[in-house]
Amino acid sequence: MNYEGQICRSPMERSSFMLPTAVGCSYNRCRFCTLFKHLKYRELPMTQIESELCRVKDLGGNPKTIFLGDGNAFGQGTDRLLRIIDRIHFYFPACTSINMDATITNIRQKSDSELHDLCISGVRHLYLGIESGLDDVLSFMEKDHSLDEALAQIDRLHNAGLIYDAHIMTGIAGKGRGKENALALAAFFNRTHPSRIINFSLFLHERAPLYQNIQDRSFTPADELENLKEERALLEQLDCGPVSYDGFHDFVEYRVRGTLPKDREKMLSGLDHAIDEAEKDFHETGKPIFAFVK
Repeated sequence: MNYEGQICRSPMERSSFMLPTAVGCSYNRCRFCTLFKHLKYRELPMTQIESELCRVKDLGGNPKTIFLGDGNAFGQGTDRLLRIIDRIHFYFPACTSINMDATITNIRQKSDSELHDLCISGVRHLYLGIESGLDDVLSFMEKDHSLDEALAQIDRLHNAGLIYDAHIMTGIAGKGRGKENALALAAFFNRTHPSRIINFSLFLHERAPLYQNIQDRSFTPADELENLKEERALLEQLDCGPVSYDGFHDFVEYRVRGTLPKDREKMLSGLDHAIDEAEKDFHETGKPIFAFVK
């Protein structure tokens, strides 16, 4: 596969065939993100996409699930997406699920009939970067939506038969606001019923625009202990199941996975242990752990 940039997709798509359809992200303004800042967004020629489909077919491939790259593939025009999907079904008749990242604006820009047509053609899971449950945080991070806008577009997505999965980031609200953000996110998800929630937890490199906000003190990051406590508060309050959950923490060797509500107690118990270990480390060193690097 010829791929330009850094591959990033949900862990739920780790066994899917990733088909590049664009380079970069057409939005590319989120303050915490560095994945696509060095890339100029462009859509790949259909000839290149079809060549990749031919290559995989010639190797004997006939995947059931395909993930369209890159940053927000759903932002491409509906006619173009339908042409790509037609070629997918031509080469891979076993394919039953075509998934991709999307934004709230991507959904808003498509009519109800377009959303329906994409569902009928085989589009299933759309991964939405919800990130936070607080409107002021969404605005500060330059996300492309408010919570009310997200509610409206997710309703349209569901009405069309598409499946909504959510990306979030514990720590994104900053120091001292973890529990507030957790409760707001839980309320949002209890209304919108995602199929999957993926928590990447906030991790910052000095190249991220948000890192400059740390430098000028307009943003104070939460430490990883607060992030773990935020995650625990979220899992305790979620009542939108069944929902798959997968949570990462870059600087703490802990990952929580499971299905709510079935695995809630096991997941909370694991988090309690991780919180105890993080508190022990803090008391021994006197130094909080922050998920950012220079």
